[in-house]
Amino acid sequence: MTVPFPLDRLSIVARSALERVYVGRLRREVRSKPVPRHVAVILDGNRRHARALGLASTRGHLLGSETLERLLDWCRTIDVRTLTVYALSTENLGRAPEEVTALMDLFARKLGELVRDERVHRHRIRIRVLGRPELLRDDVAEAARRAEEATASYDGFEFRICLAYGARQEIVDAVRDIARDIAAGRLAPDAIDESVLAARLSAGPDEPDLLIRTGGEVRLSNFLLFQAAYSELVFTDVHFPAFRELDFLRLVRTYQQRARRFGR
Repeated sequence: MTVPFPLDRLSIVARSALERVYVGRLRREVRSKPVPRHVAVILDGNRRHARALGLASTRGHLLGSETLERLLDWCRTIDVRTLTVYALSTENLGRAPEEVTALMDLFARKLGELVRDERVHRHRIRIRVLGRPELLRDDVAEAARRAEEATASYDGFEFRICLAYGARQEIVDAVRDIARDIAAGRLAPDAIDESVLAARLSAGPDEPDLLIRTGGEVRLSNFLLFQAAYSELVFTDVHFPAFRELDFLRLVRTYQQRARRFGR
C-alpha cells in the first residue's frame, strides 16, 4: 500500500483535526455559561519562545503579535467585550537599546495595520492605548493617536493596549492629579473615595473579570494593581507566541468554575 505522505505528517494532521473538534466542543461549553466580560492578559514569554526555537529574541515579539491578532478573534467568538493587554511596561524601556528599537518599530507598524484592518471597522472595535505616551517614540505615539481617533465611535468591542504602562506610576499620577485639585480648591479631601481615585487612573476604573499571565511567571509585574483587586487570576506555562485557542478556552473554563465572592 502506498502512503501518500509520511506517517509523522499523518500524525500531525490527525492531531490537528482532533484538536479542532475538541476546540469546537469546548467553545460551545464555554459559551453556554457566563463568560468574563473583561479579560486582561500579560503577554509573557516572547523572548524565551524565540530562543527555544533558535531565533533572535526580538523575533519572539513578532510571533507574539501574530498570536495577539488571533486572541482578539477568540475573545470576540465567545462574546468577551473588552481585552486589555500588557504589551510594554515602563520597566521594559530599560532593556537593551536594540530590543527597545525593535519593539517600537513593531508597535508603530502594528498600530498602523490595525487602522487599515477591515475587521476592526466591520466589528466596530475601539482601540485605546493606555500608559504614558510621552515615553513612547514619536511615531509610535502618533500611530496610537491615529488608531484611537479612527475608532473612537466604535462600540462593538474594546481593545486596550498598555504601552509604557506601570500601575505604581499610574497610581502616583492619579494622586498627584487629586492633590492639585485639592490645592486649587476644586476638590475637598473628604470627597475622595475609591471611585474618585479610580476615575483618575490612566487605565480607567474598569476591573478585569479574568487576568491571564502566560510564560510561567506567577506575579502581576506592576500591571493593573488597583483594578485587579478582585480579578480572577490564572497562570499558564505556555509562552505567549505558542498560546492557542485551546489554552485560552481552558483558562476561561477555569474562571467559570470559580465562585466569585468579592470578599463577602
